[in-house]
Amino acid sequence: MTTVATGENIAASGARPWLDELRATALLAWPMILTNAAQTLFSATDVVLMGRIGPDALAAGALAANLYFGVLIFGIGLVNAVSPLVAHEIGHRRHSVRDVRRTVRQGFWVALTISVPMCAVLWFGEALLLAMGQEPRLAEAAGIYLRALLWAGPSFLIYLVLRSFLAALERPGWALIVGAAAVPLNGVLAYVLMFGKLGLPALGLVGAGIATSLASFAMVLGLAAVVTLDRRLRRYHLFGRFWRADWSRYRRLWALGAPIGATLAFEVTIFNAAALLMGLISATALAAHSIAIQIASLAFMIPLGLGQAATVRVGLARGSGDLAGARLAGWTAFNLSLVFALAMAAVMVLVPRLLIGVFLDLDDPANRLVVELTVGFLALAGLFQLADAAQAVGAGMLRGLQDTRVPMLYALLGYWGVGAPLGVLLGFKTELAGNGIWIGLAAGLAVVAVLMLVRWMQRTRPVPARA
Repeated sequence: MTTVATGENIAASGARPWLDELRATALLAWPMILTNAAQTLFSATDVVLMGRIGPDALAAGALAANLYFGVLIFGIGLVNAVSPLVAHEIGHRRHSVRDVRRTVRQGFWVALTISVPMCAVLWFGEALLLAMGQEPRLAEAAGIYLRALLWAGPSFLIYLVLRSFLAALERPGWALIVGAAAVPLNGVLAYVLMFGKLGLPALGLVGAGIATSLASFAMVLGLAAVVTLDRRLRRYHLFGRFWRADWSRYRRLWALGAPIGATLAFEVTIFNAAALLMGLISATALAAHSIAIQIASLAFMIPLGLGQAATVRVGLARGSGDLAGARLAGWTAFNLSLVFALAMAAVMVLVPRLLIGVFLDLDDPANRLVVELTVGFLALAGLFQLADAAQAVGAGMLRGLQDTRVPMLYALLGYWGVGAPLGVLLGFKTELAGNGIWIGLAAGLAVVAVLMLVRWMQRTRPVPARA
């Protein structure tokens, strides 16, 4: 397990603290990055298979996926509160068991609590999409898909609780192994169920939803086996007396996690709103947007993983009372994210057709308009990679300090006070159309990134020594 950088060992190591922290952050972040990528590959695999059915299936699947993640994201934020709380407890007392167990168990309770309204909303997905002005045939197909997909939500939230526990212990490798194994499982199940292989009926979009739900449940079983059988993890007895309430810790998770959930919801729902707006422009624009956003989401996994690593590293240092160590951990993750963002931006701008070819046949004349639009969208996505990386890691740094309420307000202002209105204005009042919506997204991300960075510098400013 990586040793937390403290003020004392920073002073003692001279010029090495940055290198030590870089190594610790990289060792913690790379499994998280790959785990995030594996989870994104779930939806990317489904998009590829939907594209083989046809443009209408791809558009309906995009609508359903955006609504699903728009509802799920608040729950993801809630259970993400497990990570900074456990990291703080371990930083404060390295061999803590009881307090860690309390947090994880109540994380399970929170996951199950939020799953009830979440699934209820998704059950009526078709009605919601119709109320948003989507085409009836697409809304109907998306609604049927959602009723199969929604069962993946509770399993995924419980998996995230276990993943947060392992991350705070700086042992994210198991989550990577389980998540990576679930990707081909989901792909095989989706292929068999969608296209009616092995003697089964062809279920189309419903098959994709069933496959994702089964694969998500398998992920929970995998991590549950790990924390039960691993010699160093089973001492926490996470599943023992699961039914016992711990209302003070339950309320603490809601107090810390609800602003995280709202922050993520403000961010994700503006992207969901962008997809809905694309649907109002044309089915072609929506199909192009769904491909571009999948590519951008995969690129986003790197800063997202670095942000998650920053939460743990900053939380460990904060728990031990080491402000210098927290500041070092945060800036290390932030600088790493900017380097990777520049690399991803270059790929999107310079070789977009190579990326698009994964999702569509570039030589098929029927796909020509979708490909042309996607190239333009990827150029804009490449331009906002730096802002996207900065806001993601900035939020993770602040969560390590358990600072979640003010960042929530920043997200509301940036995404919905700036990004959404600008996107609507440029998308529907100018000839930019879909490109205007992407410009609005970029502007919102840039505003949030700047505000998060300023907040971090304020919260970690060294305290002047008294004379």
